[in-house]
Amino acid sequence: MRLLDKYLLRELLTPLSYCLGGFTVFFIAFSLFKDLDDLKDSKLRAFEFVEYYVTTVPEMIVTVLPIALLLALLYTLTNHARHHEITAIRAAGVSLWRLSGPYFAVGLVGSMVLFALNELAVPDSAIKAEQIKNRHSAKKKIKNSEVVQNLGFVNSASRREWLIGSYNLNTSEMINPRVIWTLGDGSQRWLHAARAVRTNSAWLFLDAREYRSDPERSANLVPSLATNALERKWDETPAQIRSEVKISSRITSRIARQADLPLVEIRDYLRLHPNLPREDRWWLETKWHGRLAMPWTCLVVVLIALPFGAASGRRNVFVGVASSIFIAFSFFVLTQLSLALGAGGRVPAWLAGWLPNLIFGGAGLWFTARVR
Repeated sequence: MRLLDKYLLRELLTPLSYCLGGFTVFFIAFSLFKDLDDLKDSKLRAFEFVEYYVTTVPEMIVTVLPIALLLALLYTLTNHARHHEITAIRAAGVSLWRLSGPYFAVGLVGSMVLFALNELAVPDSAIKAEQIKNRHSAKKKIKNSEVVQNLGFVNSASRREWLIGSYNLNTSEMINPRVIWTLGDGSQRWLHAARAVRTNSAWLFLDAREYRSDPERSANLVPSLATNALERKWDETPAQIRSEVKISSRITSRIARQADLPLVEIRDYLRLHPNLPREDRWWLETKWHGRLAMPWTCLVVVLIALPFGAASGRRNVFVGVASSIFIAFSFFVLTQLSLALGAGGRVPAWLAGWLPNLIFGGAGLWFTARVR
């Protein structure tokens, strides 16, 4: 790494760490002020308070990292421009694009961090935080959120319908499962069991009875098999059933639709339900593209900051602060509007997810190319 790159990187990382830490502390303080009464009623111990807020930190970082990066970049570039450092560097034969190499490297790392947090930590952080909050509450004894009663779902791709008396999301154990599937000749098979567990990448049905039905000959079910244990290597996995439970509940709730869903769960749900109502498909496909596009916001932020911060002239560093607030607000408004249009079928889902990045990234490229 060249000495110039180390210098530019050091000058960026210092304000970035301050901005990221400051925003995170601000969000934690705001959340503590808002939830203080509930947390006190939850009778949490000191270390459980810490555990609660550590659980919510990934969601906060996903929100504040692009804003912190934008603010740090504008502050750093404006500071360099005020002291004519950018002019001197460019006069030495270093182009603006080469100069911005360390900034794009930080943006790429930030994008990877956002993607990892979005897929691995954020989706379940709200559930884990709620579990910590209710750890000493009687509510948890009233209802076990890990056991789903009367679960039913259809695997349209494999032509199977599942009806489950109760399903444990942790152990993948089924009580009183019934499975109905249709064969290629139009006849059906019905499988009833007292219990089912997941083992060796297959479903093991215990105390199982299988029936066959041929509507063209008789409406009655005819017993065809009875056994203590029956193994079926069907493609429904515990992860897919969990996503089925999660997404199905959110489809029916307008508020829950705002919650985060991992890409793998959206993919599995779309695969299991190729014939979804168009409103639900619009929403899920828009969610898919929006989550794919979101991590790249950090790279878009670099493109936005370069022309605003690298322009020559003696400007106050607070211009960078004001610019970052305006740009972040505009990007947020456009993102929400675009996703709403995609979920409503007004624009294609891929365009709704990527439109803010395309507009702001394209504008950043155009303005950067015009910087003298």
